[in-house]
Amino acid sequence: MYDSRHSDQSSPSRPSRVESPGVVAARLTGRSVAGVRPLSAALAEVALDGGQSVIVKRASGPGAVAAEAAGLAWLADAGSVRVPAVHGYDADWLVLDRVPTGRASAAGAMRFGRALAALHASGAEAFGAPPPGGPVDAWIGSAPMRNVTGGDWPAWYAEQRVAPYLRRAVDAGTLQPGEARVVERVCERLPRLAGPADPAARLHGDLWSGNVLWDSDGEAWLIDPAAHGGHRETDLAMLHLFGCPQLDRILDGYAEVAPLAAGHRERIGLHQLFPLLVHAVLFGRGYAEQALAAAESALRE
Repeated sequence: MYDSRHSDQSSPSRPSRVESPGVVAARLTGRSVAGVRPLSAALAEVALDGGQSVIVKRASGPGAVAAEAAGLAWLADAGSVRVPAVHGYDADWLVLDRVPTGRASAAGAMRFGRALAALHASGAEAFGAPPPGGPVDAWIGSAPMRNVTGGDWPAWYAEQRVAPYLRRAVDAGTLQPGEARVVERVCERLPRLAGPADPAARLHGDLWSGNVLWDSDGEAWLIDPAAHGGHRETDLAMLHLFGCPQLDRILDGYAEVAPLAAGHRERIGLHQLFPLLVHAVLFGRGYAEQALAAAESALRE
């Protein structure tokens, strides 16, 4: 796989004019373009001469491309999960392989579960550690996310993953200060609620079902990482949050390789607080109410 960490394109100057996805693909791959199909305002599928298709993606914010490229390289380095190869990037654009999409298969889901367990076990230097070469100021979706390290997961999770988005939700009026107190109580009790200590895992970091693609053979591929060192149950809680095809099979495969500690089902809501608060900041009150429900559920356990 192309290793974006060693690319001479990792910190070029910003192009002086706005380019089309086709022009970007030609510039960053060095190949001729046969066609372009826009997918969204920030995404296009580009056909290259010779029949290969790539995805051209515009940055969501400063440093977002470098963070995503470093995250994909870090996940690939584990040698377990499938990720699309990166063909090039600059400050504004990322070009990577298009995954031919299909449907999830039961056997593929089991293999993905085992691969995800191996990814987590490949580890990270610390909780909050960015991928090698990745920026501290990264992103989760279109929300800023700082990769600041810590040695104790409960304290790190409270300070670096829950509190920043809780403050932003309160400042925006999405959560009332009195409601926020429920989440603050969870943070205060995290040492007791967190369960047995786990080493820092190599996380995808934004593992909702939309970031798991199933190819034409029914095998899983991971895209759009917000990769960092974290608790492995957080990735799994994200899979639960919005549902994922063949989730039971994924979890069965995971448990074959790396069984979770007792009480992990009761901790799902605790680990979902982070993504729910991110969604509350980005998308409003409905997710804030889900975050409050998750916090109340965690306090009852």
